[in-house]
Amino acid sequence: MNIKITGSGSYIPTIKVTNQDFANHDFLNEDGSTFNYPNDVIAQKFTEITGILERRYAEENQNTSDIATIAAQKAIEDANIDPETLDYIIFAHNFGDVKKGAIQGDMLPSLASKVKYNLRIKNPSCVAYDMLFGCPGWVESFIQAQAFIKAGMAKKCLVIGAETLSRVVDPHDRDSMIYSDGAGATVIEATEEAGGVLSHKSATYTYDEANYLFFGNSYNQDNDPDVRYIKMYGRKIYEFALSNVPKAMMECLEQANINIKQVKKILIHQANEKMDEAIVQRFYKLYKEPYPEGIMPMSIHKLGNSSVATVPTLYDLIMKGEIENQSLNKGDIILFASVGAGMNINAIAYQM
Repeated sequence: MNIKITGSGSYIPTIKVTNQDFANHDFLNEDGSTFNYPNDVIAQKFTEITGILERRYAEENQNTSDIATIAAQKAIEDANIDPETLDYIIFAHNFGDVKKGAIQGDMLPSLASKVKYNLRIKNPSCVAYDMLFGCPGWVESFIQAQAFIKAGMAKKCLVIGAETLSRVVDPHDRDSMIYSDGAGATVIEATEEAGGVLSHKSATYTYDEANYLFFGNSYNQDNDPDVRYIKMYGRKIYEFALSNVPKAMMECLEQANINIKQVKKILIHQANEKMDEAIVQRFYKLYKEPYPEGIMPMSIHKLGNSSVATVPTLYDLIMKGEIENQSLNKGDIILFASVGAGMNINAIAYQM
């Protein structure tokens, strides 16, 4: 028995927001002071560092569970399964359903339960729960799903990653330009086909690193101090990721007894183009191997950082032929990898 992705789906929100759309934002320093250079310079520097040109936001009437349902329906159709046969729905997110203009996240009931309701699944043995694991949540949910299947507790699992980060960003913080909305979903099944999950690696670093990503006040000191937004120590995260993610990827490969030359693609969390490139380059340096051109497909340029949704969305877009000059073929060995709040990192070695 092997454990494979048998179907995938994604939802790309319809509202396109370019870097130029931030021209009238009042960006501030952490202490509330103004910058000494204009927004067009901020946007230029931002693009150079992150690679992000535009991002997508959900419609006002769409919540995270709504866009997740669309991606889930597509994955179920792609896998050609009866949703009543699902044993688990595992939904990775971080902030719940945040209505446009609201200051609270709604996780009652869980978003997984909301998706199960939206899919009109009657089977009570289909267990639905949420995964809170920062940006690596979808990868970790995949790891849990394969563990359930491997243990004989399940045969089919629906694994979702979705977020509406545009609802929890501080408009006065330049980092708000990084974040976006989106949803990706996969059906994970036991199968007699060759390949599937070969190995995995997860880790949580908290001794010094727990609060590299956190909820904090707006940089506009006139705003309500009780309303919180995503905040991060970008330089610390960059250094942490560069030190730890390549090692996790290496341990994952070694556990599967895979030679790095066998790896066809690395599907890494779309956090920041320069950081992702540095991680993958460092990974190849550990093996004293050259960095192969085209090894790391990217979607961040047009879609931004949608947290848990980036990896499953990237996978689905490649499978559907939506990423230029990128493809995945039967037998290919790929690496999924992610890093994010917690601080958490993980990786999966997988054969198509």
